[in-house]
Amino acid sequence: MPPKKRTRVKGKTEKPGKDEECAEETVRAKKKVTKDSSKASPEYSHWLMKSEPESRFENGIDVKFGIEDLKALPDQTGCWDGVRNYQARNFMRQMKAGQLSFFYHSNCKEPGIAGVMKIVKEAYVDHTQFDKKDVHYDASSKPDNPKWSMVDVQYQRMMKRFISLSELKKYHQQHCAKGGPLKDMALFTRARLSVQPLTAEEFDFILGLEDEEPL
Repeated sequence: MPPKKRTRVKGKTEKPGKDEECAEETVRAKKKVTKDSSKASPEYSHWLMKSEPESRFENGIDVKFGIEDLKALPDQTGCWDGVRNYQARNFMRQMKAGQLSFFYHSNCKEPGIAGVMKIVKEAYVDHTQFDKKDVHYDASSKPDNPKWSMVDVQYQRMMKRFISLSELKKYHQQHCAKGGPLKDMALFTRARLSVQPLTAEEFDFILGLEDEEPL
């Protein structure tokens, strides 16, 4: 297991604004279609996972964990614990070993995508839910019926350049108006989630931005 200092992802997230109305309309339309159809939920193979790179204390414990902290761990591998949202947890339970995720810096001066990591261990019980000394302790969760899961992730590389939230928002607005892969990106349609799915098109488009000048 990695050292005690691990990923902390229970931070504040950006709230959707007026510029996201088009994407929210798309989500509502999708929900209506899903309700009227018998199709199974989509299976994702790419992800975006948020963590806080700047110090913030909860009950005297610093929950800071940026991509450099992951990189500094033994084998550059750590467990992604502390997720306390059911939808985010369910997305982690869908993850498969070998899949890639963006490491997203959140709740900081400049939010955005800092690097790429790989899922190296699929969902298992998050032990922090039972630790009374941990900031993510959940008294309602029982060992014989645990509520929360985590995965192990491994650092792969830094982005060639930091892809900021503000830049992604500009592309989202363009694609919402004219069409494009970031039109329905969960970062804007489900902004509060600390663990989000990405389509292959969204993931590849963002990777392609590394070699482009900032918008």
